[in-house]
Amino acid sequence: MNKVRIATVWLDGCSGCHMSFLDIDERLLAVADRIDLVYSPLVDHKVFPENVDVTFLEGAITNEDDLHKVRLVRERSKLLVSLGDCAVTANVPSMRNFFSVDDLYARAYLENVDEQPQVPTEDIPPLLDRTRPVHEVVPVDLFVPGCPPHPDHIFFVISELLEGRVPELGKVVRFG
Repeated sequence: MNKVRIATVWLDGCSGCHMSFLDIDERLLAVADRIDLVYSPLVDHKVFPENVDVTFLEGAITNEDDLHKVRLVRERSKLLVSLGDCAVTANVPSMRNFFSVDDLYARAYLENVDEQPQVPTEDIPPLLDRTRPVHEVVPVDLFVPGCPPHPDHIFFVISELLEGRVPELGKVVRFG
């Protein structure tokens, strides 16, 4: 039997969704022989692979690196799942949308620094004009809300997908 190739990606967020993924606990063992985790911050793969069946994407799109990554992930994934409120709505990371990029840089790198205040030009990806949820940049196939989503809801999605069904999240999750 071919294993389902699963990836998880973490953009701008707190990693709480990945913690909920891990909180599935021993139930992961029940599906372990049916999945192949091909990319994740939980494993050591450096390059997002091609031909991924399902990608769970956590976090909002805040900078140029996020933008590049989400486009690559969408291109290489058959099914893209926005996992958690940051991916679904941009949630907490979008609080910066009330400020200009120049104001954010000034506050972080000039006003709050005692020694050598300067806005870095290397080693940090440039910020976008505003933080966006995933669906504003690429098509999303499934939305799993929550901050973070409950492990039972994540496991429900995985289980349904492994059975070849589109998860009916209304059975287990309420928006709002």
